[in-house]
Amino acid sequence: MSDNYDKEHVVPECSRIIYEGFQRYNKNFQRITDRAHIRFTQRDWKGHQQDIADRIELYEKSATRIAESIKKVLQENPDNYQLWKEVRSYLGERLKNIPDSGFIKTFFNSITRRVFKTTGNDPELEYIFSSMDEGSDRIASLNLRRYPYWGSLHTLFEEVLEDTVFGVEYANQPKSTHLIADKVSHFCQKYLDDNDEFIRFEFIDSLFYQSARAYLVGRIIKRKRIVPIVIAFENTDEGIRIDAVLMSDDEVSIVFGYTRSYYFADPRSVEAAVHFIHSMLPDKPVDELFTVLGRMRQGKTERYRSFTKHLYKTKDKFVHAEGDKGLVMIVFDLPSYDLVFKVIRDRFGFPKTISRKGVLDKYKLVSKHDRAGRLIDTQAFFNIEFPVQRFSDELLKDLIKNAKDTVSLNKDKLLIKHVYVERRVRPLNLYIKEVGKEQAELAILDYGQALKDLAQTNIFPGDLLLKNFGVTHHNRVVFYDYDEVALITECNFRAIPEADDYNDEMRADTWYHVNDNDIFPEEHLKFLAMNKELQSLFMKVHGELLTVDYWRDVKARHLAGEVSAVIPYSRPTIPLDY
Repeated sequence: MSDNYDKEHVVPECSRIIYEGFQRYNKNFQRITDRAHIRFTQRDWKGHQQDIADRIELYEKSATRIAESIKKVLQENPDNYQLWKEVRSYLGERLKNIPDSGFIKTFFNSITRRVFKTTGNDPELEYIFSSMDEGSDRIASLNLRRYPYWGSLHTLFEEVLEDTVFGVEYANQPKSTHLIADKVSHFCQKYLDDNDEFIRFEFIDSLFYQSARAYLVGRIIKRKRIVPIVIAFENTDEGIRIDAVLMSDDEVSIVFGYTRSYYFADPRSVEAAVHFIHSMLPDKPVDELFTVLGRMRQGKTERYRSFTKHLYKTKDKFVHAEGDKGLVMIVFDLPSYDLVFKVIRDRFGFPKTISRKGVLDKYKLVSKHDRAGRLIDTQAFFNIEFPVQRFSDELLKDLIKNAKDTVSLNKDKLLIKHVYVERRVRPLNLYIKEVGKEQAELAILDYGQALKDLAQTNIFPGDLLLKNFGVTHHNRVVFYDYDEVALITECNFRAIPEADDYNDEMRADTWYHVNDNDIFPEEHLKFLAMNKELQSLFMKVHGELLTVDYWRDVKARHLAGEVSAVIPYSRPTIPLDY
């Protein structure tokens, strides 16, 4: 195609292909999402896990397919810059005031980046500004179920449960009603102004499914304030039960946390749902809400926009992240922002034997797996440019010298071809040295629980050193170093063989053969780099983690098809006495 293209026909045709391509992607996305209801009612947790992986892969396949379709239409000149600018304008005009139009714009950007191999961003070719900034009342476009308060919480929640239909009977609906009403009353009396009367309750008209739980997400409108409320449902042998009623900011924030698997939900507008949740949790980044609601690519887009705005408003420099130097990754951050950036080294330090492809595969495994509240959501960005002057001399030298395959200088820009981005947490090995005895003990106990939670979801971290774990703002221990992650079902857990003689025991290396997938739990003790008091506490509470029997039992249960759910909250203080 020459530069003198038939604007009247080609621009509308390209716009149509992109728009309809997104609609097909979205229908397939919704089809997988809708299966969550059936998975929940049938308690098909294994099928739900497969749906997580299928839905993640869908975007990349769809964007690549549409990019190829556009190239066929444009034939020998698919990268006609002026034409694409006109497609951007033409399509954008037709997306005004459409719910979730930001998703289509992000899809368009994904197409152009495949065609032009864009580095950084191009404001003339891409949609740069977030639809979240348009200023309209997006919550108004959300379908909400509203329940005015007429003096009785019990009566109100009777109606709420009547409207919340699963196709499976409640185990005991009257008691469920009482439980919710009592929990709300108890929480408000204990933590809120008891004289602040209820006005109404509002719930998003879509259940949120995650792992083995379904959630009703809403807010309590009081005269003086708005309070979040999330009701968790469990499907048991006896029927649907209320598993928890969550109302504190911390509880609800963790439910929508960046260490959890993505939700399956069908609100009328995801953007509106993000506005709704963000209105109750203003400290929760918008990008994380998009991601946890299953719109990972939009989450990436919003994260990039938010970080870029911050970068150009500040003057501090990127530096090496605090903590021990990584053997596989160069890890750095901007002190004024709550993210870390991880670039793969050209060569890995001893004793790492994994390849670059192996590292990429490990991160892909985690992205498609149930993260159980213990694995940080990590997003891969490609061809990102940063101002060179914003890097400390030490970090810049490290990147140029040890990541030449990934990093290059382009005048006043540093181009990073591939970088992982994730939320910053405090390395556990540093944390336990900085806090008091009680906090350190709680962290070490949660470290052991993190290993058990991951085991329930068939994940073995591989490298158990404390430096590979971190502590979140909610004081939860999470794992973030994925280059040795493995499925428990693929590990061979062995006891250390007895030595034949004293000379064997004194050898510097092992006297027995070790295969790549062999794991010796007894050796885990050497990873517990902590003082004797903490080590003693860990052994007392979590000592079974150092036994072969524990891991072999977990592996056997996974091989038998058992699926265990790790829920994102503590059990309620009000007994669930059905």
